[in-house]
Amino acid sequence: MEPLNHFLQRQTRRTFFKSTGLAAGRIALASLMLPGLFGAAAAPRSHAHPALPGLPHFAPKARRLIYLFMNGAPSQIDLWDYKPKMQALFNADLPDSIRNGQRLTTMTSGQKRFPVAPSIYQFAPHGECGTLVSELLPHTAQTVDDLCVVKTVYTEAINHDPASTYILTGNQIPGKPSLGAWLSYGLGSEADNMPAFVVMTPRWSAKRDAQAIYQRLWGAGFLPSQHQGVALRPAGDPVLYLDNPPGVDAAARRAMLDGLAKLNQANFERTGDPEVETRISQYEMAFQMQTSMPELTDISGEPSSVLDLYGPDATKPGTFASSALLARRLAERGVRVVQILHRGWDHHGDLPRDLPLQCHDVDQPCRALILDLKQRGMLDDTLVVWGGEFGRTIYCQSDLSHTNYGRDHHPRCFTMWMAGGGVNAGTVLGETDDFSYNVVRDPVHIRDLNATILHLMGIDHRLLTYRFQGLEQKLTGPQEASVVKGLLA
Repeated sequence: MEPLNHFLQRQTRRTFFKSTGLAAGRIALASLMLPGLFGAAAAPRSHAHPALPGLPHFAPKARRLIYLFMNGAPSQIDLWDYKPKMQALFNADLPDSIRNGQRLTTMTSGQKRFPVAPSIYQFAPHGECGTLVSELLPHTAQTVDDLCVVKTVYTEAINHDPASTYILTGNQIPGKPSLGAWLSYGLGSEADNMPAFVVMTPRWSAKRDAQAIYQRLWGAGFLPSQHQGVALRPAGDPVLYLDNPPGVDAAARRAMLDGLAKLNQANFERTGDPEVETRISQYEMAFQMQTSMPELTDISGEPSSVLDLYGPDATKPGTFASSALLARRLAERGVRVVQILHRGWDHHGDLPRDLPLQCHDVDQPCRALILDLKQRGMLDDTLVVWGGEFGRTIYCQSDLSHTNYGRDHHPRCFTMWMAGGGVNAGTVLGETDDFSYNVVRDPVHIRDLNATILHLMGIDHRLLTYRFQGLEQKLTGPQEASVVKGLLA
């Protein structure tokens, strides 16, 4: 609500009546809906992007979030959800009692049968907790005592674009703010020379085409645009147009921005448009980033022990390993939310060819990120989340053999893991049936997952709202959502 309050507080009478013929009605409506609208101005702010007044709602367990999003939907059956009974059912038809009328995608709706495809990968217990992990994730398996593995996440979305939009923005329909934007809006940033929300989209190794991703997955929606994620490019300049053009030095750029700020301030005082203030702050942020961004991406000062921890790809810009290392460096520098979207997990066919490649991209860097944060004393107040938009079916799409298969989309249950700030480490939450098809214990809707992430960041999901289109909008939407107690330490 604060940006709208600020906007109306700064409006002059002349501008207000000039901008709309319904000004009087808007004032009356605003006074009814926002009783404290015309109160005193907010207290001075300590950061360029401060928290909203009253936030966090309670003491947070995590100060920052690193979200590792596996776009395309990793196969839970081949990575985390061990189903040994399926070996005896190779090529048998999925029982109707298990499928229970679940709708199908267009990719398999025309199949005459749905043959069971057991995983060809071995699972083994790891850590003191004994969590079962696939042989495809040997590095991540070494960190299970720091993880809470959630096997029973579910969603209603069955296709990639709406499903990714749903879990990252709270709605299948585009136009809503992303999780990172909500956190930027509510909690602000601890840094004045870095954005509150940074996004990376590293390359992938699977041989099939990857699903398209859209800026709305890190967009601000109806929130002020300063809260949208800043995307770091995988090659070349990390942010476009950050460098000064030829012939313009830092002093000239500073003088130009000071003059531009005066013009924008005059425009703001005339119109009261909050987006003008956003423009002023973003120009200033860009100037600060001219120094901070090259320093961020220069990893020459990282010791060889750290680079070895992340693996040989850590020094190759645009890889997942490089992105994971930058995520730690961003977190150190006060960035509130770092989101890495790794594509290529959509394995409708040739899963045994492509899934190992994808796991190789992320396995060692995921372990490294957790250990790196832990060694620096940062894991306790950094929340790390790993997962995709839905899961994969136990039945095979297209041809099935003992050495090759593919899996279709499956929204009824999939696996994610969380680590760090406030998470119940060394545990497995929930259970699915023998086919990894239905939840049998402790279901976790994606709204519940987002409510829990906000809770760990010190936010009551019911209270972080923004009035838009006559509604008090929130990340978890109008439906019921609950914090998942089993996820909390």
